[in-house]
Amino acid sequence: MSSTTIDKPKNSINVGTFANGFTVLALVSLTIYIGLRMIVTGHGPFSNQHEFAVSFVWGILACYLVAQLRVKVPMMALVVLPVATGMLIYAFQMSREIEPLMPALQNNLLLSIHVGLAVLAYGAACVSFGAAFLYLIHPRTKMKTSLESLDELGYKAAVVTFPLLTIMILMGALWANTAWGRYWGWDPKEVAALVTWLMYGAFLHARVARGWRGVRCAWLLVIGFALVMFAFFGNHFFGGLHSYM
Repeated sequence: MSSTTIDKPKNSINVGTFANGFTVLALVSLTIYIGLRMIVTGHGPFSNQHEFAVSFVWGILACYLVAQLRVKVPMMALVVLPVATGMLIYAFQMSREIEPLMPALQNNLLLSIHVGLAVLAYGAACVSFGAAFLYLIHPRTKMKTSLESLDELGYKAAVVTFPLLTIMILMGALWANTAWGRYWGWDPKEVAALVTWLMYGAFLHARVARGWRGVRCAWLLVIGFALVMFAFFGNHFFGGLHSYM
C-alpha cells in the first residue's frame, strides 16, 4: 500500500521530518542497548522493570514509525514521543543491576515471546491513543489532518493491538503453567491484562458491530491506553507474582 500524506504545511512537514529522524536514531540506539544487554545477561529484556520499560519505549517508537510510513500525521509526534520520553526517564530511574534470573523466569523462549508481544501491543496501543487524543483536541487546534483520518488511524492501531494482546495473554498462560504450575491465578497483573484486553475488545465490538465512530470511540481508546499504563505500573501498588516487573 502506498503511503498517504495528510498534513501539508511546511512547518508540519519540518516538525514531522525532524521527529521521524530523531525517532529512527532513538530506535537504533535502543536496539543496540537492548541487544548488548541481552548479550551480557544471556536472556531477553524481562528480568526487571528497567528492562521492560526500555523495551516498552522501543515498541512505542517502532509502532510510531510504522504508522508514519503508512499514514503521515506529523502532529502524532507531539503526543507519542512525550509518552516514550517519560517512559525512558522512568526506565533509567529503575535499578539497572544485572542479577541471576529467578526460577520462574528461566523459561526464556516462552517468556521472550510473551514479553515481545506485550511490547508490540503496548506500542500499537500508544499509537491508537495518540490518534484518539488528537481527535479529541482537533476542534481546538489548526490541524489540517481530517477527523476521519485520525478516527481511522486509531481504529487500525487498535486492530493491531487486540490480537497481540490476545496472543500475549495465551503465551503468558503457557509460561505461567511452566513457572508456577497453573495457567491462570488472578494475579493483579493478569487481571489488569484481562481488563485491558476486554476494553480493546469492547472498542472493536462497538466500532464494527455497533457502528460507533468519533468521540465515543476516541474516549474508549484513551481509556484503553490508560489501562495499559495501569497494567504496566500496577505491580508497584498491588505486588503479586509479577512484582519483579
